[in-house]
Amino acid sequence: MEIKERRLAIVLLDLIGSTAFVQRAGAMKAAEWLQYHDRLTRSLMYRFEGREIDRSDGFLLSFERPIDAVNFALTYQSTIPPRVKLNTRIGVHVGNVAEVTQSELDTLGGAKPVELEGIAKNVAARTMSVCTAGQVLLTADAMAAIKGRTNSFTPKGTRYVCVGLYRFKGVAEPVSLFAVGSTLDSLQPPPSSEKVKRLGGPKKVRSRARDRKIIEWFWWLIPRILIIELIYILCLMWPWFSNKPTIKAILEFINEQ
Repeated sequence: MEIKERRLAIVLLDLIGSTAFVQRAGAMKAAEWLQYHDRLTRSLMYRFEGREIDRSDGFLLSFERPIDAVNFALTYQSTIPPRVKLNTRIGVHVGNVAEVTQSELDTLGGAKPVELEGIAKNVAARTMSVCTAGQVLLTADAMAAIKGRTNSFTPKGTRYVCVGLYRFKGVAEPVSLFAVGSTLDSLQPPPSSEKVKRLGGPKKVRSRARDRKIIEWFWWLIPRILIIELIYILCLMWPWFSNKPTIKAILEFINEQ
């Protein structure tokens, strides 16, 4: 056995509702479908030079380069869930971990070849747990590690948004979380969960002007056009309203009634 400290990008990927899926589909059919999902995921992981650490209702992965971890997560969410019809959530954190390489004897007995220990793994797990379906969340450490380092594999239209400050159960200091994605739904601040409490941040993330679609521009312009038209009508009618004889005539007419 060998133990050494390393700084890695840790990715926790979770299949939402996997237990209910197995119960509904049955063991054999669920196993076939989940193996199909895992083959797709591993193929994508190899493409981005990731490493599988563990697998249960999802994957625990590590990456040497944080940008590879983020590109993997974004590409995964846009390609694999639509094919397997299962929702997923992904948390990404960068931190120091103890990397344990097991002996050949231990692996023959069933131990995993490589294990990761340390609070960084817990932070990644908490980050994943608060995600909504289809979302990718980064910790502030992960965000700092990839800032200005997007590359040709980063999906076009990718946007990074700070979604708030969260307190993780078992973690001393609050953690700032960032959502990364190309759709508004994937960028919305997640609420508190059983082990994560939201301390503050934006209530809602809105689309940027350059990202708005035609229908969004339509609904953005309509109320503003109506306000301008109302002001214009008031300006045209103001001389009539401010005319004293006219006002006097209106009052006399009301009194006669």
